[in-house]
Amino acid sequence: MGILSFFHSNSGVIETTKLIEEYSNLFINDEIVDVGFKIDHDTYIFTNKRLIIEEHRKKEDKTIEYYFIPYSKIESISIEASKEFDSKASLKIYLVGNEYPKVNKEFNDSVDVYEVQKILSSYMIN
Repeated sequence: MGILSFFHSNSGVIETTKLIEEYSNLFINDEIVDVGFKIDHDTYIFTNKRLIIEEHRKKEDKTIEYYFIPYSKIESISIEASKEFDSKASLKIYLVGNEYPKVNKEFNDSVDVYEVQKILSSYMIN
């Protein structure tokens, strides 16, 4: 897929070995971690089977929610930006049967939202 070549040029990338160590309780048998990155306090992990998201909801109460999204359940994705190919853009992930996005994340310069869109699209199509 060429996933690693993109992510090595982005500062928000987390080493695969660190992801496997830190998030080992989340992975199922035969699940392979492809790549992961951190935006603000949230972590996104792409595996061969699904997208795993660790979302820190509120800084005050330290609430964490984990999303486990099989690629086959992602119906569509969109990017919303104030100008064409702006690095400060929102990625929205819509799941099958849902009118509103399940994930709506603001991106910054640490990870290229347009490359993430390409990766998600390739998982959705395969």
